[in-house]
Amino acid sequence: MNIYAFGPVAAALDGAYSVVQFLAGALAPLVGAGATALAIVAITILVRTVLIPVGLSQARAQRMRRKLAPRLTELRTRHAKNPERLQRETMALYAEENASPFAGCLPLLIQAPIVSLIYGLFIQPTINGHPNGLLSSTVFGAPLGTSFVTALGSGIDPQGLVVSGVILVLIAAIALVSRRQSLLVAQLAAPAPAAGGNGGGSPRANASGPDPSSAMLAALAPGGSAARVLSWLPLLTVVFAAFVPLAASLYLLVTTAWTLVEREILRRTVV
Repeated sequence: MNIYAFGPVAAALDGAYSVVQFLAGALAPLVGAGATALAIVAITILVRTVLIPVGLSQARAQRMRRKLAPRLTELRTRHAKNPERLQRETMALYAEENASPFAGCLPLLIQAPIVSLIYGLFIQPTINGHPNGLLSSTVFGAPLGTSFVTALGSGIDPQGLVVSGVILVLIAAIALVSRRQSLLVAQLAAPAPAAGGNGGGSPRANASGPDPSSAMLAALAPGGSAARVLSWLPLLTVVFAAFVPLAASLYLLVTTAWTLVEREILRRTVV
């Protein structure tokens, strides 16, 4: 089943097609053959501009978690012998301050439908019953409808392989810098371990091992093991970008670069 042939999705895809065509037509006198690629960049910037309030809200939540770190340390010290109470008090604190260890996912979720539409625009030969004129568009001589994997497998599209390869390298570099940034922020927000370490717990808790719910909570907290694992998620963008058309990879490159710069600016300025 082709989801892009489904009525509402086909209509949305047709609307996106009209927007890209309009922007490309307006930009063509300035950049020629690269007008469609520049239109994708312009759409990405527009989307991220609209999402600035979301980023601002996340930055405030992130700063709030850093402020909560001393109180979390106090809770761990106070309830070191009662893991169940520690869990309840910690969750209540997060709820009271409207803080969450999962902040950062919302822009990705909001952009997912847009990336899906751009993906569809450059793989479908027809859109809502009419020919897809975007498939002939290129950037630096590489078709916007090709992907790194496709170019690598065909062996007949060296230009597509080079251009998509450069985009993947740039996305990977941005993702690594973003991961380093996230770990530094998480380190600032991580509460110190409770006094006494593992030996401070109750005999019952020590005899049966760490309380699963408390261990999960600690893992999800900033600086916890799960947080460190989640810090690698930006690199999944590189894998995804290798399989999608070049136009979608271009969107991912611009949006990941925007995210990195926006987070750093907001981290330094939001109070």
